[in-house]
Amino acid sequence: MDHKLPENQASDVALRLQAVIETVIDGIITIDDKGIIETVNPAAARLFGYEPEEIVGKNIKNLMPSPYRQQHDGYIERYKSSGEAKIIGTGREVTGMRKDGSTFPMRLAVSEVLLEERRIFTGIIHDLSDVKQAEEKIRKLNEELEEKVIERTEELASVVNKLLNTNKKLQYEVQERKSAENALRESTLEIQKALEKEKELSELKSRFVSMASHEFRTPLSTILSSISLLSRYTETSQQDKRDKHINRIKSSVRNLTGILNDFLSLSKLEEGKIENLPSEFDIGELCPEVIDEIQGLLKDGQEIVHEGLGSPLFVRWDKRLVKNILFNLLSNAIKYSDEGKKIFMKERLEEDFFLIDIIDKGIGIPDADQPYLFTRFFRAANATNIQGTGLGLNIVKRYIDLVGGSITFESQLNEGTIFTVCLPLLQKSL
Repeated sequence: MDHKLPENQASDVALRLQAVIETVIDGIITIDDKGIIETVNPAAARLFGYEPEEIVGKNIKNLMPSPYRQQHDGYIERYKSSGEAKIIGTGREVTGMRKDGSTFPMRLAVSEVLLEERRIFTGIIHDLSDVKQAEEKIRKLNEELEEKVIERTEELASVVNKLLNTNKKLQYEVQERKSAENALRESTLEIQKALEKEKELSELKSRFVSMASHEFRTPLSTILSSISLLSRYTETSQQDKRDKHINRIKSSVRNLTGILNDFLSLSKLEEGKIENLPSEFDIGELCPEVIDEIQGLLKDGQEIVHEGLGSPLFVRWDKRLVKNILFNLLSNAIKYSDEGKKIFMKERLEEDFFLIDIIDKGIGIPDADQPYLFTRFFRAANATNIQGTGLGLNIVKRYIDLVGGSITFESQLNEGTIFTVCLPLLQKSL
């Protein structure tokens, strides 16, 4: 029996991955262990002012100003011989040089990948020009603010001195000074908030780049190693070994597809491209449909037990959003439960609301992590070794908000979790 991955499915995954690399706003460059550029995405080419074909095959030091240009080859050789890394595996601010000779600040994160005994370095480049300009603008604003403070203080001191002999006028001036100080304090707080917001955005970008690099690299490495090993098993008696690696490839492809879907869903939500478009449908038919589609994700011995209402219930919601909500919650229950465990999906009615409980007997959620569960990129402490982006529940929460519902949960560590989705029953259209 032929267990090869369909060409169109493999092609689709490759196209999705290529689309992410081609359209990402940060630059991505790969080099070999001699510093020769092998690939460059459009964002990186634009950043340095080149066409991609102009720099592919050239040494990466051509994109560096002095003295980094002269030091680069020695750095690679020292790393290969001693393993001492200054950038690889971390990130730092460096200076890049464009085609026209101008320089710009950038944040460079470098990772190392071994592919079939070849050493490849991948650099992710984020242009810091806007950040540096913003920092300079804030510095100037602070200087202007300090000058205004000194000027205002001097003015107030002068007024206080002139009106020192008049009690009523003195109190008035004191009050004016307090008002000025309060206004200054509020301005300072606003600047601090702006700086904190900028820091939060910077950390979010760093977490995204780090998480994406790790989550893509793991399944891709699995696929490459399995494909390499498959070519060795040519005998009929080795079919079980071929099946093992084919299943590993399928699992990795599913993981990549899930990651890409999370990224695309988050991007559409951020851009406001996902709308609530309600239509009438029978919720009693949708739940079994979701369960049927998710069967391929079940681990050995796992089973989804569905307890429906027992009769049709026509509702008016966005069917696509509700389906995505249920699929995501069920896939999480499967992911965080062991083999052989049952997962329950229970429908019920309470007054003017329809509720669905997704119940698992999995690893549970630590108490300390529960307040942050719906935060973007958040992974619970006991889930760090399980594949995931930390985006799923954030997307679920935003979908539920779009359809006007709510979500709650109860969880105990190592005993399981209950997620409850509550959706309002609206008057259906006739």
